[in-house]
Amino acid sequence: MLGEIFQAPPRDAHRGIELARSPVRVIAARQDSLLRRHVRFCAEHSPFYRELFDRLGVRPEELRGVGDLARLPFTEKSHLEGRHADFLAAGGPGSVDLCLTSGTTGKPVAMMQTACDLERLTYNEEISFLGAGFRREDRVLVAAALDRCFMAGLAYFLGLTRIGATVIRGGSSGAGLLAELVRTCRPSAIVGVPSLVLAVGERLQLDGVDPASLGVARVVCIGEPVRGQDLSLSPLGERLENTWRCRVFGTYASTEMATSFTDCEKGLGGHLHPDLIAIEIVDDEGHPVAPGSFGEVVATPLGVTGMPLIRFRTGDIATLHTDPCPCGRNTPRLGPVLGRKSQMLKCRGTTVYPPAISAALQGISAIRGHYIEARAEFALSDRIRVVVGSSDPSLSAEAVAERIAAAIRVRPEVSIVSPEEIARVTLRDDKRKPVTFFDHRTV
Repeated sequence: MLGEIFQAPPRDAHRGIELARSPVRVIAARQDSLLRRHVRFCAEHSPFYRELFDRLGVRPEELRGVGDLARLPFTEKSHLEGRHADFLAAGGPGSVDLCLTSGTTGKPVAMMQTACDLERLTYNEEISFLGAGFRREDRVLVAAALDRCFMAGLAYFLGLTRIGATVIRGGSSGAGLLAELVRTCRPSAIVGVPSLVLAVGERLQLDGVDPASLGVARVVCIGEPVRGQDLSLSPLGERLENTWRCRVFGTYASTEMATSFTDCEKGLGGHLHPDLIAIEIVDDEGHPVAPGSFGEVVATPLGVTGMPLIRFRTGDIATLHTDPCPCGRNTPRLGPVLGRKSQMLKCRGTTVYPPAISAALQGISAIRGHYIEARAEFALSDRIRVVVGSSDPSLSAEAVAERIAAAIRVRPEVSIVSPEEIARVTLRDDKRKPVTFFDHRTV
């Protein structure tokens, strides 16, 4: 039994893509089969879930498919923080790697990975890159950290080398160093945070080099959305496309999910890998929303053996597109994240998420960084202050406020400071990403 339950799903990426092109009923049957194995593993080897099943009086075999998951409560981030050791699978393969979550909305949590989990992670990225058109002939600049217990950079390296592509490990260093690597190593693709990749292109332009002349055909964007809710490129995505004259791909992932949702070449949302993850989209009461409606992303990563999870609440708000993709795959696609549930703002009767404000600022080339502050003003209204960095004397706070109001129907308070001041506030030694949202409503 133990050997069977630890047996990994097929790790042939081409077979994985074939599964995604199968009829919906075939995809669902395969996913349900893997889900049953995952639930059984959690009940037998995870102290947290074994206790949960016992307390509820639910037998693992009663959960036959994704539709039955609603019989279990959600797993919260607070559970991972408070009962970390109880999520470690007992009696199974030992851990060989430790990754830390980003800690964006709390303390970073250590996610332990077994050798099986690393193989799963490799397969996830291999199938994602192949779906985006990557091939063994590619030379890929990975502009993401491979250190600091960061999962993403490790995952990209593993997936790209499995394809046979050459990886240029640039890391999340400054734009100057990355620009030099592009000039000297001539990558055919770049993986990185879109604002950083744009800064690399702008640095090349300042040096008199046209980025479009250097042969970069694809940019895979991580950490920031590059598409709007209609799935067209956002202002940031358009600036990337125009600067590099390349294809732009968006992704969504988290350390807890250990799975990514990456655009295919049609650019219509991040494809779900049915043999790696089950997704639910739920409303504020935890009920499933109608297809195409916004709700919180709840993830059950399948086949994880180090710290397996069931019904993990990501806190991210998005929508699931279930219509077939023109690329030929019949798997659902996750739209760009609208925002984090905990960061939802109410301003004069309008719901606002910080990423919508950030997207509005992306179209203003004079802005070099920003952050957003929220304070409680009235019972049902928040005060929003947007601080942008710019050295352009022609840029006015009024013009920035008008651009934001046109996008979100609310005019926030806007202040303009130096780019150096933005960096001082947003760049922190204890965070892997710039902190651009400060919530003072509960202070």
